[in-house]
Amino acid sequence: MYVIGVGGGTGSGKTTVARRIAQMVGENRCSILPLDNYYRDMSHLPLEERKKQNYDHPDMIEHELLEKHLKDLLSGKAVEVPTYDFATYTRRKETVTLSPKPFVIVEGIFALYYENLIKLYDLAIYVDTEDDIRFIRRLKRDIKERGRSVDSVIEQYLSTVKPMHDAYVEPTKKRADIIVPRGGFNDKAIQVIVRYMMDRMNDGR
Repeated sequence: MYVIGVGGGTGSGKTTVARRIAQMVGENRCSILPLDNYYRDMSHLPLEERKKQNYDHPDMIEHELLEKHLKDLLSGKAVEVPTYDFATYTRRKETVTLSPKPFVIVEGIFALYYENLIKLYDLAIYVDTEDDIRFIRRLKRDIKERGRSVDSVIEQYLSTVKPMHDAYVEPTKKRADIIVPRGGFNDKAIQVIVRYMMDRMNDGR
């Protein structure tokens, strides 16, 4: 199995890049593991306390569980991927069964942050997009998909998202094997990545 890590700032186009890679490789041969599914469950806290937590800090991701799932997939075992409710900041009871495939893509803002995950990657990719474009994408997504208000998104961006990006996400760019400018719209970069992946896979790495 070939493991790819796709990191980058919020709204940079990581998910689009991961999905386009999967489409080009063949979705029957490729799985995507979003870090967003591995946010720690905050159900032990009152809702108002949950809202105050810094969800843009790397400690909020249960990367230990993701590491275990990756190792299970590498050893040929299926895993139960958690799902997360961003409106209530809790894990849902439902999980998603993921079976081993030739390719697996780990995608998220901290995909290139954790040492225990980096060691499992065959290829590390950083998706690089201008700050203002990323903020607009984040604003639209959080309002449409996560039930947030405009004011709450702006406040969160200024208080935690941008400071955490500068402190923990941007520095991971130096760990990337490949940097993709302009996110999912960079057709040439995505084609190069897929060609490289297929060549390495065919060569048995």
